[in-house]
Amino acid sequence: MSSYIHHIATATPPYAYSQAYTRDRLKEWTQNPKTKRLIQAIYNRSGIETRHSVTGDFIAGADATLFRSDAEGRLIPPGTAERNRVYAHSARELSVEVAKRAIADAPGFAKEDITHIIYTSCTGFANPGPDYHVIRELGLRGNIQRYTLGFMGCYAAFPALRMAAQFCEADADAVVLVICLELCTLHMQVNDQPDSILANSLFADGAAAAIVSAREPTVKKPAYRLRGFESALLPSSEADMAWEIGNEGFNIVLSSYVPDIIGQNIRQLLKGILTRKGTSPEEMNEWAVHPGGRSILDKVQESLALPADTLEASRTILRDYGNMSSATILFVLKEMLDTADTDHANLCAMAFGPGLTVETALLERLGSTAMSTHALAENLKV
Repeated sequence: MSSYIHHIATATPPYAYSQAYTRDRLKEWTQNPKTKRLIQAIYNRSGIETRHSVTGDFIAGADATLFRSDAEGRLIPPGTAERNRVYAHSARELSVEVAKRAIADAPGFAKEDITHIIYTSCTGFANPGPDYHVIRELGLRGNIQRYTLGFMGCYAAFPALRMAAQFCEADADAVVLVICLELCTLHMQVNDQPDSILANSLFADGAAAAIVSAREPTVKKPAYRLRGFESALLPSSEADMAWEIGNEGFNIVLSSYVPDIIGQNIRQLLKGILTRKGTSPEEMNEWAVHPGGRSILDKVQESLALPADTLEASRTILRDYGNMSSATILFVLKEMLDTADTDHANLCAMAFGPGLTVETALLERLGSTAMSTHALAENLKV
């Protein structure tokens, strides 16, 4: 029995900032001329034009509620508890919004159908959490099974989808709402460390939700069939990417070697993964790569010898939204559904996170004709 992503919805918070604007604001908070030059260089080559945030504190002259400045214009770092309070309030609102969109626009599904919620986030904690408030505010069934995958990082959408597929394959009536929500900007750190500057230039806020079920897609709307998942750890890379809880927010370890490490390993890694799944890189028509940064996309494209426009969806999401951690790959998959110009494709998706961890998924994109053919084939199985 197969499981499908029937619909993906996305949502972003209200404050949108151009990359040039946030670059200049960060330079205003920095006293060191050398650091100002580093900020300029990193932001200018990020491949990002716009990012969103739940806070309006970055607006010049705003009555800041979290990121306040002292009399000399230097940022006063808010504590972790203060940042998390903003997370709890803002994540509640954004999760309800994206869940409402996902259920409303999923063809053939109603809120009464949802049997499971899987909530994924690494940028804050609350209990009762956003999953609880989604049930309360949308009037979902009170006996819904709820699960939270916390603190995993940018690759967490794949464990969530894998768990959803397992639920659906165990119970044909299961309908799983997967929510990936990240408020990365709440953990901005203003200091002279290259890791912090790079993170400040990349990360953003956003949410995505997917409806997963074993029901056959029957309407003329594209869907994804989930074909398989696999996890891997890259060698000698534990110290190059990490996510830690500090006294003044969460701290990222993000070395400049990460793109090279991924580039050096990804081809052989994927060859083994795809072989074990009974396929090969040559059989993949499309690639959905988590846009962890422009350099990561460049290295993956170079290592896999992909044509120039293959990662267009990943680059578009990076440009328009930045890196929203676990939510980002669902933005990419939605972009690929919305812009598809063929009725069928075999797709390999991947994301990277602390460890370095690589999560991959094999998907089959189904349009109306492909869905009819696939449904017939499924019905003929004995």
